Amino acid sequence: MKKFITKMKDPQQRKLFYAMFGAKLIGAGLCLALAFGVSMFLGSNSKVHAQAATTTASAPAAATPAPAAAAAPAAAPAAAPDPAYCSPINTMWVLVTAFLVFFMQAGFMFLEAGFARTRETVNVLLEGIVDTCLCGVLFWAFGFAWMFGAGDGLHGLIGNQYYFLHNIPDTYGSTGVATLAFFLFQFAFADTCSTITSGAMLGRTGFWGDLWYSIGVSGFLYPIFGHWAWGPDGWLNNLHPAAFHDFAGSTVVHTIGGMIALAGAIVLGPRLGRKFKRDGGGPMPYHNMTVASVGAVILWFGWYGFNPGSTLSAMDFMGVARVATNTTLAACTGGLAALFFVYPRNKKWDCGATLNGLLAGLVAITCPCYWVSPLGALCLGAVAGVVVILATDLLEYLRIDDPCGAWPVHGAAGIWGTWSLGLFATGEFGASTTTGADNSAGSVVTGLFYGGGWNQFFGQVIGNAAIGGSVFVCAMILMYAVKATGTLRISKEGELEGLDLHEHGGSAYPELEAALAERNADAGVKAMS
Repeated sequence: MKKFITKMKDPQQRKLFYAMFGAKLIGAGLCLALAFGVSMFLGSNSKVHAQAATTTASAPAAATPAPAAAAAPAAAPAAAPDPAYCSPINTMWVLVTAFLVFFMQAGFMFLEAGFARTRETVNVLLEGIVDTCLCGVLFWAFGFAWMFGAGDGLHGLIGNQYYFLHNIPDTYGSTGVATLAFFLFQFAFADTCSTITSGAMLGRTGFWGDLWYSIGVSGFLYPIFGHWAWGPDGWLNNLHPAAFHDFAGSTVVHTIGGMIALAGAIVLGPRLGRKFKRDGGGPMPYHNMTVASVGAVILWFGWYGFNPGSTLSAMDFMGVARVATNTTLAACTGGLAALFFVYPRNKKWDCGATLNGLLAGLVAITCPCYWVSPLGALCLGAVAGVVVILATDLLEYLRIDDPCGAWPVHGAAGIWGTWSLGLFATGEFGASTTTGADNSAGSVVTGLFYGGGWNQFFGQVIGNAAIGGSVFVCAMILMYAVKATGTLRISKEGELEGLDLHEHGGSAYPELEAALAERNADAGVKAMS
């Protein structure tokens, strides 16, 4: 602030400031005019699509138009509900679970702040808040349109209706859920994906860089590639011989977020002073395991909105119960597997590894949670707990600095979870509907271990590889583009000073900083005497 005031006293600097400020105002005005023009132009197109989407859009958040999720009553509903009918109980169910998913942001902020260093805590917290605000605006403007709008003639690659939530139908597709409730639920998912990225990039990313890549993730990468699996006409829904399935987002949310995080960590490079194991070092110590542990448990709690809410139907009560139980069991075995897998290395019980293990179990079960049994959930969660440790070892060997383990937890475990559906799906469950479950023979999902052959497994691998690989390539381009602006990585001086002081003007622990400064001053006086 002092520097700004000093510059404003200089007539030349003042003139330059007014010129730049005026140019920015003009640019903002042009952007608003363009947005208004686009909405008017596409509004008529949206009207044409609205009725078609009402009858063709399928169940959603965590499912494809093909079998989305299923439960209980073995018989399919007697009659298909009116697509225009809005179910009050299902709409309220989706809203409540949307609130749970949104609360996961608090878990991410706690977890990442705990895994970060003291001097970058404020940066982690503010990045999470601002990222949420950006995501909300971008998803309203065009993210939801690209992800969940129908894209006639665009070959299932991107949606093309509902820009700025204009001309939306009362209910989304055949879900019976109010479209605005569905939008809110999906916004919370989009926000989760974009927050994952920051876990691998904390400690050395400039705040301008955070803003730029967040716009790229929330506004473009997530909705476009998410449409491939969850859009009403996404091309992965029509894979043969088995359509790709992702009930609540092991691929759409977690693999996408994990691959973007990996790209960001690679382009940024390691933090100053980070010495890897093969060079005689190891991970930097976490600053507050209390905060990190509470964050992980909050995330676990939020997952009860993430997975059960993806049924989009409170009437599918058996399906909701099964999904919630499977979610719990996978988290339990994931945490235990990581704990015991790491113990022989140094004969220590590692809290950080256990936290990432239980999160890996949650990530893995997110895709198959509707179609597997509790035993399958236990097994695939345990594998995820080992996968996350091996993936962490791989990053350490490759000298890639990922402070929170964003790629091992979300990328590697997300890949495994998506594939696991092709192995553990029991062949008993099909899809959720507004009135219950559709477990008819044509909609059930069956994996290799239950006599379904390799078809579903190959469908899962193809869909996961298509989305994950494409996202990684685009994320590398995005990160290098942001790097070219000079805003991605903070200066060496700023990193040494700490992001909190350098970027935000204050520490999360001012009393601690003052005590350390006083202690250092006393030590200096004693040394001089």
